[in-house]
Amino acid sequence: MSYLLYLAEDEPSLSQVLAAYLAREGWMVEVFTNGEAARQAIPEKPHLWILDIMLPGVDGYQLIKEIKQHDPAVPVIFISARDADLDRILGLEMGSDDYLPKPFLPRELVIRSRKLLERVYRDAGSGQLPSPLYHMAPFTLDVARRTLFSQGNPIDLTSKEFDLAALLFSHPGQAFTREQLLRQIWGEDYFGSDRVVDDLIRRVRRKLPGLRLETLYGHGYRLVRP
Repeated sequence: MSYLLYLAEDEPSLSQVLAAYLAREGWMVEVFTNGEAARQAIPEKPHLWILDIMLPGVDGYQLIKEIKQHDPAVPVIFISARDADLDRILGLEMGSDDYLPKPFLPRELVIRSRKLLERVYRDAGSGQLPSPLYHMAPFTLDVARRTLFSQGNPIDLTSKEFDLAALLFSHPGQAFTREQLLRQIWGEDYFGSDRVVDDLIRRVRRKLPGLRLETLYGHGYRLVRP
């Protein structure tokens, strides 16, 4: 599975470069350019937060406080161009796991992120990873909690609606026939019309406006990344 990283950095050029380097590792990266947008995404529970301390609206100190209140175990890396010693001490006191003073090489952030992710999420004895999160802006699907979020807000889905979303989110770009969707969601023992698939697709589209769920005429359906 891919890790989901949330990067809060208000310098557009820097955030683009950092996001590109992190994405090359196969990680999903969501960028927030102000503190309030990042705050709204806290319930989505990414695997790692990378926070610039000096953010407009809500600063990194307030963000880490709320992040840790919501989930004390989620790791956080602070980045800052301010007084390095002071920020490092304050960050550690508030629960940050690492700190990088600006300027730094993007590759260093990648290395530190990888080591932190491996340390936090790989059990020394089992090597197990956390349950998958699948991200497709503005949606995040949490398999373990069977919940789909839109910008931090949970969406009310039926069991079948969630099963369809989970299948599509975990296979972006893959085309599914109605028969395949019937077997995956209703099971091999289902006997009935495949039109139940069309009805389920309509309901999911209605609840998830903006989701690029394409109809492949004569074949089936496919979810496309934005």
